Amino acid sequence: PGGQVGMTEKIDHPAHYNQGSIECIDAMGAATVDKPGIEGQCVGNAIKYLWRYNQKNGLEDVKKAQWYVNLLLTELEKQNG
Repeated sequence: PGGQVGMTEKIDHPAHYNQGSIECIDAMGAATVDKPGIEGQCVGNAIKYLWRYNQKNGLEDVKKAQWYVNLLLTELEKQNG
């Protein structure tokens, strides 16, 4: 039983997604509420990787965030011709 509580915390509220009093999922939801499709996905993923980089994968996560920001730029440039 005690192990299940720890597992639930790892799944529902992993430490690398909790900063201060805000969970990453809540910040992502607020930041993407008015962004359609791929734009919302890019913003959300960039936030996720930047949110956790110093607690999980370091430079690799920052590069992943950059990849999503670059994809967002490409999408916006296509839309704005």
